[in-house]
Amino acid sequence: MGERALRVTARQLGVVLGQLPTGPRNTITDVPGVLVGHETIIEGQGAHRPGIGPVRTGVTVIQPHPGDTYLDRVSAAVEWFNGFGECLGAGLVHEFGLIIGPITLTNSFNVYRVADALQDWSIRQHPEVGIDTHGLLCLVAECSDDYLNDIQGRHVHAEHVERALGAVTADALQGAVGAGTGMEVYGFKGGIGTSSRVVDAEDRAYTVGVLALANHGIKEQLTILGVPVGRELERHPAGRPDRREDGSCVLVVATDAPLLPHQLRRLARRSFLGMARTGATARNGSGDLAIAFSTTNRIMRDPGPVATFPFVPDFHEDVINPLFSAVCEASEEAIVNALFTAESMTGRDGHHLEALPIEPTLAMLRKHGQLAAHA
Repeated sequence: MGERALRVTARQLGVVLGQLPTGPRNTITDVPGVLVGHETIIEGQGAHRPGIGPVRTGVTVIQPHPGDTYLDRVSAAVEWFNGFGECLGAGLVHEFGLIIGPITLTNSFNVYRVADALQDWSIRQHPEVGIDTHGLLCLVAECSDDYLNDIQGRHVHAEHVERALGAVTADALQGAVGAGTGMEVYGFKGGIGTSSRVVDAEDRAYTVGVLALANHGIKEQLTILGVPVGRELERHPAGRPDRREDGSCVLVVATDAPLLPHQLRRLARRSFLGMARTGATARNGSGDLAIAFSTTNRIMRDPGPVATFPFVPDFHEDVINPLFSAVCEASEEAIVNALFTAESMTGRDGHHLEALPIEPTLAMLRKHGQLAAHA
């Protein structure tokens, strides 16, 4: 079977990470109401012409719910693992514990263009912003795709953001799409990955979903189910053994558990444990951060005499452990899925990133007894 035919998620190939059950899609959109949209930009090939191309980039939008996210904000938190990265709008989240509008991911140089496009979009949605009420304070996070992409060209424009916003769906695509188009992880082609877990807490079932923008690590670090896959692949021609840049990873964590901002901050921090299970050490120049939100705890801009979405303050700390386990597992699998689903890509100046070689990887995991019985 050819490599291209095998570009599916890890679990579909018998690589089962963790013990908890997944949601029906095994994506962040298993959290009710969460939607994801991508706009992928691939243009040109050959020699790099700064400001012109080749282009290997994009933008990804995560809508916390299908309603008006400017009027109905979600409880949220942002946490850093290593701070060599930008998350525009994080100050508001820290101060007020909420997110206004959608969450957007892109490349490093496009942060401000995406934010500008979101401001234009918000004004069209709500002409009163900036006049009768405060405006949208955008949340935009990034990783660098400069190995494959003409990053100086800042090729994400307002129309791309608009298309991503208009394309949000419960069918969350994975691999080299949207913001993940030009990304690299552990020396292989990286991108977008996602996963979910369902847990019981306070006698109710809750879902935790994670979407990863994976662009971190070096080949020798890659670990899957405890197997040192990266080291064992050192003799395999795939991958970029000369990569010594630090890269970045952005983890977006969604849950329908009614968590308060300080609890979401704790949940966000645990996502880095899942990242570490894949071999990451948050190297010196790595921009690693997590954004966590609760779809249940919503804060209305104009609540009126009775809030439509009441804030639920009584989720007990002593039953939060299952959610911690869920976010660890979902974060780990989301990153691994970014590796399994991304296809090889050639970008500027002929720079090439091979996809993770699936068959040798499965053979290693099988040798170590880490494949499901049916695989």
